[in-house]
Amino acid sequence: MTNRRGLRLITGGMGKATRDDAAPDDMTLVASFQADPQGVAGLAAASTLLQRYRDRVLTWCTRRLGDPELALDVTQETLLAALAALPGFGGRAQFSSWLFAIARNRCISTLRARPRATGDDTALDDVTDGADDPQERLLARESQELVLELMNQVLDAEERTALWLKAYEEMSVEEISRLLDLPGASGARAVLQRARRRLRAAYDARHATRPREDEP
Repeated sequence: MTNRRGLRLITGGMGKATRDDAAPDDMTLVASFQADPQGVAGLAAASTLLQRYRDRVLTWCTRRLGDPELALDVTQETLLAALAALPGFGGRAQFSSWLFAIARNRCISTLRARPRATGDDTALDDVTDGADDPQERLLARESQELVLELMNQVLDAEERTALWLKAYEEMSVEEISRLLDLPGASGARAVLQRARRRLRAAYDARHATRPREDEP
């Protein structure tokens, strides 16, 4: 899960981003971040990388959404989602293609959510394996923060990234397979099933230890 320091580094000052010809290339910055994802050097590399593309993402989102303010929000969401998923980026696709795939899916989700704000519910249903029981769905909606916390705690980078891309970016298993360099759609499905199983077990264990509201 993205920490607050990463949030400030990526979204701070949405002004004009510039590209220094002497700056490291995309994959060098990705490698620097993945080597130290929680450290100052790693987050600085991610900041340089994402700010390199933010104006292009903003322009693209503005054209797609037709609303500059909404596009700015979606751009920030895209950068934060990319930062959260970057530990599992395998480099099979170009970084720019991967980033714009996230932006595209964010725009699609935003357009779908305009009539009714149900995007988060849908995402959480997917994270918790689409439970059909209404009480379980309600529990998932009320516990979104816990779900995200557990994703960060109990899933490895590949599982966490795959589940994030599926549930929150609404990517297909084929897209996830390409982006994470997995062995086809079946490989992506296997990672997702494993991630959901581990997340469900951790969620149930955490919830079981919480006192009931009617307990003293």
